[in-house]
Amino acid sequence: MALRSPVERAVSGPRTAAVAGRMTAQPLRGLWLGLLAVVLLLAQAISARALPDSFADLAEKISPSVVNITTSTTVTAREGGPSPIVPEGSPFEDFFREFQDRNGGGGEARPRRSQALGSGFVISEDGYIVTNNHVIENADEIQVEFFNGDLLDAEVVGTDPNTDIALLKVSAEAPLPYVSFGDSDTARVGEWVVAMGNPLGQGFSVSAGIVSARNRALSGTYDDYIQTDAAINRGNSGGPLFNMTGEVIGVNTAILSPNGGSIGIGFSMASNVVKRVVAQLEEYGETRRGWLGVRIQDVTPDMAEAMGLEEAMGAMVTDVPEGPAMEAGVEAGDVIVSFDGVDVADTRGLVRQVGNTEVGKTVRVTVWRNGETETLKVTLGRRETSEAAVPAAQIQDEPAAPQVLDMMGMSLSELTPDLREQLSLEDGIEGLVVTDVDQMAEAYEKGVRAGDLITDAGQQKVASIAELEAQISVAKEAGRKSILLLIRREGDPRFVALPLEDS
Repeated sequence: MALRSPVERAVSGPRTAAVAGRMTAQPLRGLWLGLLAVVLLLAQAISARALPDSFADLAEKISPSVVNITTSTTVTAREGGPSPIVPEGSPFEDFFREFQDRNGGGGEARPRRSQALGSGFVISEDGYIVTNNHVIENADEIQVEFFNGDLLDAEVVGTDPNTDIALLKVSAEAPLPYVSFGDSDTARVGEWVVAMGNPLGQGFSVSAGIVSARNRALSGTYDDYIQTDAAINRGNSGGPLFNMTGEVIGVNTAILSPNGGSIGIGFSMASNVVKRVVAQLEEYGETRRGWLGVRIQDVTPDMAEAMGLEEAMGAMVTDVPEGPAMEAGVEAGDVIVSFDGVDVADTRGLVRQVGNTEVGKTVRVTVWRNGETETLKVTLGRRETSEAAVPAAQIQDEPAAPQVLDMMGMSLSELTPDLREQLSLEDGIEGLVVTDVDQMAEAYEKGVRAGDLITDAGQQKVASIAELEAQISVAKEAGRKSILLLIRREGDPRFVALPLEDS
């Protein structure tokens, strides 16, 4: 065997050590990777495990601020209870009459007391309490029961039927425990929430669930509900919906249920709506919402195409009665695309934004009109006192030479004295009467019916067949695939976009 030189040994020695080091490091590296994987799996499991160990600490913290509400109302009822309903001439008619007479039910009405139960929560140490309007509506007496058993009489500070919110006030000898409103806009779908109240008259009760959905609308103009699967039943109305930090993010108001009990679909009015209402009720005893003074509808994609809008957004003005918008120059056919510097997505968003704006404030309103934007300055009125000024109906005039025409699946006629009388139309507005609609046509699918009155086409007034045909020609020359029609039915205006027929 040949011996290696000192140089060779010097070179090969460290190389051999390096190889051995790498061989030793490989198992260690594998061990570290394994440990890292375990740590990551544990972190993921902990993160996924959103359910807290207990709601007890939170419940103990917030329970003293939640109250049960009992109302008493005087109602008129007949003695002996409700009268049975039997058909006139039935053989049972005499029997039930004798039964009522024996039990004092001689048909005379008498007053009686009726009680209702609900929930609420304290929002200030000096005794302001929030609940639902329907809990205390028409009540003669309101009694509040606190978590410690104390009972106090409450007075109504103010109510808002539009959001179903009421503000009460009690006088206590010592400062009351209270809770604060949170920011409902930060509530995320899937987050845990806790509902508290007096379900079915059972007393203080806690239930937990998650935020199932946000921005739900039920039937009101200012609806902004948080949907939750936390158990909400009758008696929970007016109670708070808490986030996990103990802030109120909603007022439990309604449930969707076929049997009257909780099936996991409950609705709480968002706290950001409630806060504004409560502030106004506390200051004025009533709400004071901004009023623009327009009738509006959502913009559909075909309407947007007919007007040259890039996307279906904004609020289409269908009518402008006397009021702030008319004074500022807003016209029927305008599309409101921006209000007070905020883009308008749809009618619901515009109504809420206008209502939340200070009465008397002058705002910039940007509208889309005749293919371009125009900005107007509008000084808002007050909705509560101005709504009555909106006329219930619009009237139309009579053309001299009536003509008829079939187009776009509709039979149209210029106004005649007979049609004016049949439709109960007065002087004031011109237009074309829809006398028939093909049920297979798109006009029928979009709700056009016989008796409707077309007053505008292509955002221009039309009173004759010739004027309508002219606007159709203009739309075709502009490359439009459809034309926008303003249709009135019993005075209510609505825009409809109909496809243009090939010429």
